Amino acid sequence: MNVYVRQLASALGNMGMEIDIFTREHSDVVNRIETIGPTVRVIHIAAGDTEAHVGELYAHLPAFLKQLNAFREEEGLEYDVVHSHYWLSSWVGRELSQAMGVPHLVTFHTLGLIKMQSRAGEVEQPERPVVEAEVMASADRIIAFSPHERDAMARLYGADAAKVSLVPCGVDLSVFRPLDQKAVRDRLGLNGEKILLYVGRVEPLKGLDLLVETAAQMDSEDGVRVIVVGADVNGDREMDRVKLLAKERDLEGQIDFVGQVDHKELPLYYNAADVCVVPSYYESFGLVALESMACGTPVVATRVGGLSTIIQHGRTGYLKPWRCPDAFANSVEMIISSDGLQQSMGTAARKHAEGMGWDTVASMIWDEYTILTGRLLDDNNKC
Repeated sequence: MNVYVRQLASALGNMGMEIDIFTREHSDVVNRIETIGPTVRVIHIAAGDTEAHVGELYAHLPAFLKQLNAFREEEGLEYDVVHSHYWLSSWVGRELSQAMGVPHLVTFHTLGLIKMQSRAGEVEQPERPVVEAEVMASADRIIAFSPHERDAMARLYGADAAKVSLVPCGVDLSVFRPLDQKAVRDRLGLNGEKILLYVGRVEPLKGLDLLVETAAQMDSEDGVRVIVVGADVNGDREMDRVKLLAKERDLEGQIDFVGQVDHKELPLYYNAADVCVVPSYYESFGLVALESMACGTPVVATRVGGLSTIIQHGRTGYLKPWRCPDAFANSVEMIISSDGLQQSMGTAARKHAEGMGWDTVASMIWDEYTILTGRLLDDNNKC
C-alpha cells in the first residue's frame, strides 16, 4: 500500500477516527480484511485480473465500485467522508460519495498533464486528464501538496482555487531520524568514500541520467560512490539505459544499484549518505527529500514542483533551476568538501522536517473533514 495512505490513516486512527481503506485485490493477498490499527482496516476488493497492468485498471473501475458497494451493504456501513487518492481512485470516490450523499475529498498525488509537460516523451492514458478535470469540478475539497500543484490545478484543469487546500506530505520522525553514520556504513559494507544517494522509482521522469552525468563531473580526494535505491517500474528498460550511460562514463565501479529495499531500511541509506540527490523532472511533493532531511542529510534537487516548498535553498540543501551536471556537481562538492557545511545543513534539515510529522499532517486533514461535514468529528465518525 502507498506509504502516504497508510501513514495518514494510522495517524488519524490514533486520533480516534474509524477508517476503511478500499484497495484492489492482488495476487499475494492472504486476508480480504487486514487490520493495521485499532480503528483502521484495509479491505481488498476483487475487480479484474489480479495481475493486470496499471494501464488496464481504468476498465475495471465500475466492477470495483460494484463490489465495494456490495461489501458496504453486507456490512451495513455508512461513512461521513470519502477521501480518495490518485486519479483512478478519485473516479470511484466521486461515484461513492454521490451515492451516499457525503463530502468527497481528493488527493491526486501526481497529475497527468503536469507529468506530460515536464518531460518530452511522457505518455499518459487519454482518460486520465479527463477524469482529473471532472473530479476536480465535482469534489468538495481538493488537497494539494504545494502552491505549485494548486496553481497547476487552476491553470491546466480550471479547478476552483477556493476548493483547494494546501496540506503537505508527512514523514515518520521516529523512523526517519539521524543515526551514527559510521555505524550504518559499517552495516551496509561501505568504506570511506563520499556517498551520493538516490531513492525512488527508476523511470525516465526521475532523471537518473542527470545523477550519472553529475557523478562523472566530480573529482573528490576521498572518491565518490553513487547508491541507487529503487526498482525499475517498466521491467529493466530504464535501469539498463542508466547502467549503459554509467558504463559510457566509466562509472561502472562507482555506482551501486541495490534495488528496492524495505521502507524501514531506508533510514540506513539516508544516514550513510553525504548528500541525497533528487534529479527529477517533476515531483508533486518530494517525499524522498523530506525523508532525507528528517535523517539529517542535505539534499541537492531540481527546482521543480513541490521540492521548492521542502528544501530551503542554501540552508538545508540546494535547488537547481536547470538540469546542468556542472551546476549539480558544484553544489554537491560544496557540501561534501566541508564537514562544517554538511553538519549545519543536516541539523537545519532535521529541524525543518520536525514540523512535518504525520501527527501534524493528520491534524490538518482532520480539520478539512470537520469543515466538510460541518461538525466536530468524534469516535463515531468514519472515513
